[in-house]
Amino acid sequence: MKVLLVHPSGLMYTEVYLRLEPLGLERVAASLRNAGHEVRLLDLQVFKHRHYNGVLRAWRPDAVAFSLNYLANIPEVVDLACLTRRLLPDTLVFVGGHSASFTAREILAHADGAIDCVVKGEGEEIASRILTAWEDRQELNALPGVITTAGEGPPPRMIESLDDTLPARDLVKKRHKYFMGVLDPCASVEFSRGCPWNCTFCSAWTFYGRSYRKVGPGVVGEDLARVREPGVFIVDDVAFIHAEHGHAIADEVEKRSIRKQYYLETRCDVLLKNKELFARWKKLGLSYMFLGVEAIDEEGLLRHRKRVSLGKSFEALEYARSLGITVAVNIIADPSWDEARFAVVREWMLSVPEIVHLTVNTPYPGTETWTTDARSLATRNYKLFDVQHAVLPTRLPLEKFYAELIKTQQILFKKHMGWRALRSCASIAAGHLMRGQTNFVKSLWKFGGQYDVQKLLKDHREETRYPIALPERKAEKVDARSLYVLRPELMGAAVATDRDRLGLANKG
Repeated sequence: MKVLLVHPSGLMYTEVYLRLEPLGLERVAASLRNAGHEVRLLDLQVFKHRHYNGVLRAWRPDAVAFSLNYLANIPEVVDLACLTRRLLPDTLVFVGGHSASFTAREILAHADGAIDCVVKGEGEEIASRILTAWEDRQELNALPGVITTAGEGPPPRMIESLDDTLPARDLVKKRHKYFMGVLDPCASVEFSRGCPWNCTFCSAWTFYGRSYRKVGPGVVGEDLARVREPGVFIVDDVAFIHAEHGHAIADEVEKRSIRKQYYLETRCDVLLKNKELFARWKKLGLSYMFLGVEAIDEEGLLRHRKRVSLGKSFEALEYARSLGITVAVNIIADPSWDEARFAVVREWMLSVPEIVHLTVNTPYPGTETWTTDARSLATRNYKLFDVQHAVLPTRLPLEKFYAELIKTQQILFKKHMGWRALRSCASIAAGHLMRGQTNFVKSLWKFGGQYDVQKLLKDHREETRYPIALPERKAEKVDARSLYVLRPELMGAAVATDRDRLGLANKG
């Protein structure tokens, strides 16, 4: 079959800070090619809707699959599915991805027949089974994790091994468009999958059932050796939880003489526990690190269930500084904040050398906060669920909240972007420009065009054509297992869980 895989358009922050290659779709594409299908991949972060329309008309694929990792992309994907159904009424149209897994029935209802099925869970193995079932005119909803308007199949299962499929990076056009801050261009590589912690605002752990799996070090080495870009973003939810795995990959990198610059995300406690490992990776090219600090007070850390004390968070920042790693941290701005609270956060942001991002506390389907807070939503427009907009009622008038938010976010711009950033990394920027790479340099001045009070307020006034469905009732006590997409009891012997090892069992 001719199969077109589609990644939707970028969101607000992708215009400023990063644009990542569609790694998940590349892995699905590789598995489909291995099954004998003809595959194309179109990334609408880079291309436009007119390109999608052109591919439909000229190539006429037998199947179109959309990746839906972000809730804010649901309206776009539904509209594109409807367009596809009008142009190619006999083409199979299906959707998968992180957010799709938590909103499958809602997506089918919005699409009103334009989407044949939605896939819950991982896509590498189930995608080819869907195509086979479609060709054989079998019921799609008999497959694990596949949902149609007629019903739902058995629970989704994890893929047997993360080692079996290397991403089909050759299918992605204009790879020079992908960047992560100063890493321009930048590829994405997966070392592990899942997270054994259970922060209240996050749905990574509920998606994977608090499991944690690792890619074989040799497979990672092979994948890194295939990457042409000088920059690599390690996409793991929490990098290097197990030091021995990180050291084994480091051995492969050294053996293959791979020279890259790396950016990763990890937790403060993981960094402190595995200091020797991170010091080793600094020598291998680890230059940038994102730490999810989330709050600068113990009350906030407790509310988010970070399991890291404020003292340990600051200790981790200090250690990262000692290694010479550029660190970015995230602070979650709560809609309950007033002017005084914003002022305290601004004062802290000015006192530390780290790059400090602010995101807005947002309940997502699949998170604990969704079951406890969603019925209080101030909007039901999917497009606003991007952690940049306030979707819960704000203590301050909304316009004042955004004014304080942007005033606080502007500290990042004044410290780390614009002319200041260009002066501090002039040689890096010049090198990018000499190679024709403009993503990073252009991003330095995009902040003001995206982060604007009136622009944010205008987004709230936009018509909500596909309203997000609310939970039937507010949960006073959350059954975490009821939120799981991939369930531990269905994992199989080859899949390890690490909650007990990390001392996290029976703690929420």
